[in-house]
Amino acid sequence: MKLGIISDTHGFLDPKIKTLFADVSHILHAGDIGDPMIELELNFIAPTTVVLGNTDLGLSYKETEVVELAAQKFLVHHIVNPHAPADKLKARIERERPDAVIFGHTHKRFCETIGGILFFNPGYSGKPKLGTERSAAILHCDGKSMRHEFMNL
Repeated sequence: MKLGIISDTHGFLDPKIKTLFADVSHILHAGDIGDPMIELELNFIAPTTVVLGNTDLGLSYKETEVVELAAQKFLVHHIVNPHAPADKLKARIERERPDAVIFGHTHKRFCETIGGILFFNPGYSGKPKLGTERSAAILHCDGKSMRHEFMNL
């Protein structure tokens, strides 16, 4: 199963996403969506799970979502410090025991397995800014392992 991973759109969905995510089974958006119309656009590509980001004031998404896809559990949350999660998030991770934690916020790609859990940030995918790297990602999941693929926008 292929999953589309995106974060920090900040109200702008790059037109390349439709092609890059064309054959994904599900999309995980790790917050700062900026405009709920982006969720609608993503849902035309594949079913989409979105979490609330720190700039998503007034939007009705949950702070954390847990979804099971391809026999693996994904915890999606916007602000995560992989090496020292906030106490509330740490307790949720311990309770849920996800295979992967998908996050955003830093606008930087991140992929590291810590304590048997993959911590993954696809990077910033919002409007082009001078000197800012923009990316999204695909996670290839076979039920036993995950392989990531960052894609420049």
